[in-house]
Formats: sequence, structure tokens, C-alpha cells
Amino acid sequence: MAITSFPFDSQVVTESQYGYLFREFQDSGVVAAYDSPGFQVSAGNGMVVNVQPGLAILRGHMVQSTAAEALTVPAAGTSTRVDRVVLRLDPASNSITLAVKAGSAGSSAPPALSQTDTGVYEMALANVTVSANVTTITSADISATRPVVGHRVGIWATATRPSSPRKGQLGFNNSLARWEWWDGSTWADLAPTVSWASLTGKPFSFAPSAHSHAWGDITEKPTTFPVAEHSHNWDSVVGKPSYFPPTTHGHSWGQISDKPGTYPPSGHSHGEYLTSGSTISWANGSKMPHNNSASGSGTWYAVWVEGDGTFCRNTSSIRYKENVRDIEVDPAAVLALRPRIYDRKPTEDKPQSRKDEYGLIAEEVAETLPEIVTYDEEGRVDALRYDLLGVALLPVVQDQAKRIERLEALVEELARAA
Repeated sequence: MAITSFPFDSQVVTESQYGYLFREFQDSGVVAAYDSPGFQVSAGNGMVVNVQPGLAILRGHMVQSTAAEALTVPAAGTSTRVDRVVLRLDPASNSITLAVKAGSAGSSAPPALSQTDTGVYEMALANVTVSANVTTITSADISATRPVVGHRVGIWATATRPSSPRKGQLGFNNSLARWEWWDGSTWADLAPTVSWASLTGKPFSFAPSAHSHAWGDITEKPTTFPVAEHSHNWDSVVGKPSYFPPTTHGHSWGQISDKPGTYPPSGHSHGEYLTSGSTISWANGSKMPHNNSASGSGTWYAVWVEGDGTFCRNTSSIRYKENVRDIEVDPAAVLALRPRIYDRKPTEDKPQSRKDEYGLIAEEVAETLPEIVTYDEEGRVDALRYDLLGVALLPVVQDQAKRIERLEALVEELARAA
């Protein structure tokens, strides 16, 4: 039996041997956070899909893309098929490239991946459903399948679990929202739900503490009760008259029981003074924020409008938050945003649309900075959280500050050397 060891000084180490070595340090996958845009596939124009820049490991080899790449999906046929967008390692050409691997016509399954140990190795980034006779690929046609790595405790979806796990391999399943491990034959839940019946060593008796019981649960209770001074809820009284001619009297507000907590408004209007002697009426009184001026020494808050139309104040104190953690925002994703000018579409109540508005297009922002995009009840892109744009800009400013600091240091060094 031959024994081979590597790498050592004055020894030729092959590409395959280095691949064997480095794949033990890290699995194949995209080197990024699970929700980051690295090598993320999105719809382009027509039959084109876009692949975002990223860093990935394939069978111990590294690939880096520094710009978005456009890939053309083969033309649709007369029946539906499922294609795959892959990263392809080809040792013969010493390259790792992006490619679209076409599926079989009429099949709902994507094409098989080539994953040989020393030859071509493919890693799937996304499945693309190509319906019959279509000329455009949409976002709904694309489903992500890219595996994500970055540490030996992995994170994956059910569909992208490691294909050849070793017993004891641990990871977080994002599809099932659970930690799981490979027990040698199946992926087992690391913290399964425990039932009372499955508990061992539990006590057989329990000393009672202060508690209560529902009346129906009490046994051997008396069947009759001697009457003592008491009162009855009006609804429990039977045989009462249905009408009482009122006499002159009054009630204090505190004496009234079962009074409503809110009062739905009826049709009415509110007058709102704009200038002395002129008024304008709004049916819901919502012009009040316009009339109030920001003065005084009280506390002021920014206001959010929730999806159901209600208002709430914007708070930032840590006492209102939990599960606080850092987030990595790619400065390039922020710099890719495109300021636009546009006209609003006219509506029934506003036939004269507003012209030349400045802003961003939410669908374009979703491709690079989805964290500040909001969606409506049907899951459609709807709006942008412009209040979060300043937070997203912080990594850009911090990155620029570091660059300026390095440049200033370099200038000082050159000046001293002159």
C-alpha cells in the first residue's frame, strides 16, 4: 500500500492534492452571509439573468467575481423545462466560470450536476423555470439553490444540505428554522420538542402552591347555597321589565359601568383655520398635523404609518429591542443605487399627476440593497424605507474614511521621503 504525504519542501504538489487539502478546511459554497447578495441570481432583460459579484469555494479552489455578470438563458421551447445557473470548475482549463445548464424539455427536474472528484465540478446557484414559448425570464421563475459557507458549522436550506455529510456534521437549516446534525443516516433535530410522556426522571407527585380551579373541575361541591347579601349582573336577571320611564336624574362618569372604550365617528367634518377668516374642512380631521407647529420643549418623535393605516412613533432605545446583532452592508451595493426622476401616474382623485419627482425605484434597489425595500400584502415590491438609507450609507462613509486615512498616511510618508 502506497502512502503519500504533502506538502513538503522540495516536493512537487499537484493541483488535485491541494484541492484535497483545502476542501478539508472548507466545504464548497458561496463565502458570504446567508442573506447576502454574493453570487445571487436575479432576472435581467428578456432571456437574461444577472449574477451578482461574490466569492466562492469549489472543491478546494477559490473563485472571485468583482462585477455583476449577465448570462443568456437558452431560448424557450414548446414545453416547460428547468435550467440551472452553475459555477463550473474545469481543471483541464484551469478555470471556474459561470454557465447556464439547460434542462430537459417537459421535465420539472433541473439537469444533474457534474461533481467528479478530479474532473469537472459544478455548484448550482439557482434554478430557472423556462415556461413554453416565453421571451422573458421574471423574478418568479428563479429560485435560489446556492450553498453558503464561511465556517465549519454550516447554514443551508433543506434543498442545499451537504451532499456527502460526515457523521456529526452540524448546521442551521434555514428552511425548517432549526439546528440539525447528521447522525450517519438522516438529518436529526438537535433540539427536538420534548413531550411529558418522553421525559425520564420526572416526579410522580407535586406539592401544591397557590392556584385556582375552574368551577366545573371541582368535585363534591354543594348543590344548594343559603342566600346571603349579594348582587346580580343585569344580564343574569330574568323576568325584568323591558322598559323604565326615566325620571330626571344624573350620573357621574365614574358610576357608569360597561361604557365603551372607543367611539366610532359618524359622518362629520372639521374646520381647519389656515389664515384669519378662511377655513377648509377635511372629513377625517387629518389636517391637524399641518396646523401644529414644532415648538415648545416637549419630546418629539418621527412617525411611521403601518400597513393598516395606523400611526406609531419611531423609537430607537435599546429597551424596545431584542436580538440586536451586527449586519454587513456591502458599500458597493449602496453605491450601485441609481437616483431617478419620474412622474406619478394619475389617479381618480388626482387626475393631475405630480411631475419631476426625485427618488429611487424600489425594484432596482431590491437587486442590490433589499434590506430597505418593503412589500405589500400580496408580496409585491411596494415602497422604500428612505429612513434606513442613511444607515446603509454608514459603511460607505466608513470605508471612504479608512481610504482617506490610508491616503493621508501615504502622502505624509512620501513627503518625509522627499
